[in-house]
Amino acid sequence: MADPKTTGELRKAAEVTDDEINAAVDAVLAKPETGQYPIGGGYLLDLAAAIEAHEPSAKALADPEAKPGWRRTMARTAILMGRPEKA
Repeated sequence: MADPKTTGELRKAAEVTDDEINAAVDAVLAKPETGQYPIGGGYLLDLAAAIEAHEPSAKALADPEAKPGWRRTMARTAILMGRPEKA
């Protein structure tokens, strides 16, 4: 079985919207330990696992000195690289 698509691939295929991705970014910035999160298109993504899997994002979110824009960019990157599951 092939690897599930990344959130970024789902976005390119128009199965997930930018608004849905932005909502996931907002959720993880508000509560980094957020687990399964509905990102749209009938998919769920474990946000905490996506952040943990992308070391630069994990470091940025753990750094209280990191600028908000950088934290947001790194959270978005981790989410786009994450592999959601079909709900």
